[in-house]
Amino acid sequence: MKRRFILYRRKRGGMFYLEDTQSKKQESLHTKNRADAVSVLNARNESTRQPQLNLQIAKAYLSGTDSSVTTRTWQTAIESLTNSKSGANQHRWRIVARDKAFAPLLPRVIIETPGELLLTVMQTGTVSTNVYLRRLHNFCVDMNWLPWPLVPKRQWPAVKFKEKRAITLEEHQKIIAAEVNPERKALYQLCWHLGASQGDIANLKGEDVDWQNGTVSFTRKKTGVAVLVHLGHEALNVFKDLPSEGMLFPYLASVRAGDRATEFGQRCRRLGITGVTLHSYRYAWAERAKTVGYPERFAQEALGHNSKAVHRAYAKRALMKLPSLEEYEQRATTVAETAA
Repeated sequence: MKRRFILYRRKRGGMFYLEDTQSKKQESLHTKNRADAVSVLNARNESTRQPQLNLQIAKAYLSGTDSSVTTRTWQTAIESLTNSKSGANQHRWRIVARDKAFAPLLPRVIIETPGELLLTVMQTGTVSTNVYLRRLHNFCVDMNWLPWPLVPKRQWPAVKFKEKRAITLEEHQKIIAAEVNPERKALYQLCWHLGASQGDIANLKGEDVDWQNGTVSFTRKKTGVAVLVHLGHEALNVFKDLPSEGMLFPYLASVRAGDRATEFGQRCRRLGITGVTLHSYRYAWAERAKTVGYPERFAQEALGHNSKAVHRAYAKRALMKLPSLEEYEQRATTVAETAA
């Protein structure tokens, strides 16, 4: 087995140095005595020998059941995980594979990777890096490509997303008034009325609208769950201006979700509206529902039981008008005086 540390002596001064053959880092031993220097060298190499020997033994056993264990890299893992996905999920994983933060990890052999490298990748990357690295790591554990987790569950840094806010009625009205494209205008109006994701609305068809009962039905792309929503007067008026058959939004249904989001962002920037995305319509719908007393179970059916918009709005986000304490004190005084 190749020694990790080597010894050399500088001509100037005659001092002995150690060099790490892996990191190429050099370290002075602060001695000119060869016997002392050799003792330190042997101690350093012996300290690294046992872990390396254990790894070699583990590889020998694992290769008996998995011949690729000594060559399988994280690049292979992320390609396998990407190929197991489809549609938008597969596209997202392809983007993840190009994340610069993953660059030092992907060529490494999985079984030889230290946990510290994963932490370094997360510190270098973004919140998205943290999220997708967890999934990639867990995928390798589930596939038995890692005999044990490199980073214990409790040691993964917390995922902290940027705060998102709901779009206001005033902002929505400004956007609608400024939008000259009828297809995008109708999409934004239905996002306001239905609270559905932009992808679900963009793929609506004329056949999804039941004019007799005033409802629209669709299947969520993300979960595959069917949704049936009753339409109000304003929402029905929006549908009246759209095709009665086929795709309601032929162009918007043909482009990627990112393109629809970019167009919306450009419109908001021109109007001086900041801090919102198309997803902000879901937060707005949930907060409006909470404010007017719309039952939470109905909101969950409309937006999805796991919707963060519903959980946030019904937990604490929606503003509630609280009466003043002074009014309650005056009321209590009046009741006491009346009783007397």
